[in-house]
Amino acid sequence: MKTLVTLVVTALALCLSLISQAKVAPNLSANPALEARMMVIAEELRCLVCQNETIAASQADLAIDLKNQIRIKLTEGQSQKQILDFMVQRYGDFVLYRPPLKTTTALLWLGPFTLLAIAVLTLALNVRRRRRSAQPAALSDEDIAKARQLLANPPQN
Repeated sequence: MKTLVTLVVTALALCLSLISQAKVAPNLSANPALEARMMVIAEELRCLVCQNETIAASQADLAIDLKNQIRIKLTEGQSQKQILDFMVQRYGDFVLYRPPLKTTTALLWLGPFTLLAIAVLTLALNVRRRRRSAQPAALSDEDIAKARQLLANPPQN
């Protein structure tokens, strides 16, 4: 019991030390309006490391660097469209959290629906196949006659 308590306390201490070392993106701008504009743009960009997060939510080093790049470009007077165009030119359409539908991004948009359609079709075919195999086979006249004979004269044990 004492070793279990020691193990739990050690695990909690380790978790707390990891949490205390977690990176937090610094608020580098003293201007709250600039920081708000940066966050709006950061919500439109995908973290290239995490890929399932925006750079606004990510704490990856690349996301922090991209947020700093956005701050610099906003300070230089660039618009949101200019910044997004720069990021697309540098990283491709994949950097956009909602990439436009065009031939190069068609797989991003249509891929999940295609996979869903294939899964539904496969499920329907499997259900149909199982229903067919679950139905009893038709008995021949000879099998019916044997069954009637067994029912009329059951075997004596």
